[in-house]
Parts: sequence; structure tokens; C-alpha cells
Amino acid sequence: MGMYKYIRNLWKDPKSNMLEIVHERLIKWRREPTTLRIDKPTRLDKARSLGYKAKQGYLIVRQRVNRGGHIRDYDPKGRRSKHSGTRMVLAKNYQWIAEERANDKYPNCEVLNSYQVAEDAINKWFEIILVDKSHPAIQADPNINWIAEKQHTGRVYRGLTSSARKSRGLRNKGKGAEKIRPSRNRYFNG
Repeated sequence: MGMYKYIRNLWKDPKSNMLEIVHERLIKWRREPTTLRIDKPTRLDKARSLGYKAKQGYLIVRQRVNRGGHIRDYDPKGRRSKHSGTRMVLAKNYQWIAEERANDKYPNCEVLNSYQVAEDAINKWFEIILVDKSHPAIQADPNINWIAEKQHTGRVYRGLTSSARKSRGLRNKGKGAEKIRPSRNRYFNG
């Protein structure tokens, strides 16, 4: 087996394979800022399979997202509280939300992909692969310079990343998926 296969096998069940390491990481990560740029990916095999390269122009950001229900802002003036509708079920998944928040912090970059690294009862952590589209190394690389083109600007906000397409219900093709497109409404299930 190659090195990446061993790493992948460890990450299949991290709580039994790396219990102490995961426990120490979570204690440390809870104290860190919500959005944190890191030097190296925590899951090297996953990052490489999703397009990460250890070269200039690629960034890895660890993003923390709160778990639980999403609450709509409530305006208390002149309305019955019965009709306030504060609970909101988003069809967006946590990973898509994490990608958007990471892109908010690094607006000159585009989200390439992301993956989950940890979760506890309150939070989920994702690592987002960002690409600096104006970097000369990215523009010179024929494998990734497509991301610098105009039609890929703001791709995370338009639901074009892998996790966003999954959340929108666009994984299915062909027979039985005729009514899926253009996509599911991103604010409500159904």
C-alpha cells in the first residue's frame, strides 16, 4: 500500500484509530478563531484527491461552523409573534456554509473544494482549498488556470462547488432526475 492509502484507512474511523490525537486537536481548535489559514492540510490524502497541490497560489483554511438549527432574524415590531417564523430549515449543508464563510475572508480567492476534518456536539470543522486566481503560478498552470476565467468568479456563492451541488440535489442524472433541474430551493426543504 502507498502512503495515502494508510492515511485514508486511519481517517475511516478517526475516533477509534486516533482517539487521543483527535481529542487534543478539538481542545486546541475550539480556542482558535473561526476562520484560520493553516500551512498544511490535516487530511493530506483527501486534499490531494480534491485538487490540492503544495505550490504557491493554493491556500488551506480551517473553518468552524456551529451545528444546530438556523434561525431567521426576527423583527418584533407590530406583528404577532405567532407569525414570526423564527425557525428556518435550510437546505444548505454545513459544508457549503463553511465554504462561503471562508471565501468571505479571502475574497481574492476561489473555492476549489473542501472536506470535513472533525466535529463535536457544538461545532463542525471543514478544511477549504482556496486558489488565488491572480497568482502567476496558477495562471501558468494549465491544469488549474480555468478557475481564473470570468465564468468561475464567485462559484461558491452560485452553488457550483461539489458540496453545494450535492446540497442542491444535482448529483443525479438521467432517468428519474428529470424534475431536479435547475435545482432545489436553497432556503427551504421540499
